[in-house]
Amino acid sequence: MHKKNIVSAGKPLAAADKVLILLHGRGGSAEDILGLADHLSVKDFALLAPQATNNSWYPYSFMAPVEQNEPWLSSALSLLEDLVKELKASGKKEENIFFGGFSQGACLTLEFVTRNAARYGGVIAFTGGLIGEKINPENYKGDFAGTPVFIGTSDPDMHVPVARVYASSNILRNMNAAVVEKVYPGMGHTISREEVLEANGVLEGWNGVME
Repeated sequence: MHKKNIVSAGKPLAAADKVLILLHGRGGSAEDILGLADHLSVKDFALLAPQATNNSWYPYSFMAPVEQNEPWLSSALSLLEDLVKELKASGKKEENIFFGGFSQGACLTLEFVTRNAARYGGVIAFTGGLIGEKINPENYKGDFAGTPVFIGTSDPDMHVPVARVYASSNILRNMNAAVVEKVYPGMGHTISREEVLEANGVLEGWNGVME
């Protein structure tokens, strides 16, 4: 099971109005994903990056049957739920809590916020989709109330089919998220400069809409 191991950066939590929770990908680390902050508009943010046990949030593909990824998936979701509860208990408002992740971390990000939809500050998913062999709409509840969401991916991507990205975006839109999805031909399994610009739009309050 995942142990609570949160690496922090940016402004001290007590002094920050806004918080960005960053989730690393499979084989990555909290320190890796925090390095992304050098390119993001987060000077006024506290940054929190949970570290997955054995550097992986769940063992198999995000499109494997959910049972195969248990109990690790539920443990990861519980870790995030506890972290958000702690932030809210400390006085942080949901509309000032932001989420971001890459690859496996992006999938976990989308799964968590969609199971617990609310008016968050924003959601950034660098190559990810909702988790499961098939999307189960019964897992998802709440109302995003206009939360800006950016989902970017490559076409093709070796891990995340574009069709799953579109299907995930539609679920979030149906729950009143302001979703912008961008598909980049031949980008590869990475984060591009264009995606960073889109992410900064979310972080700077542009409602996730950039042309």
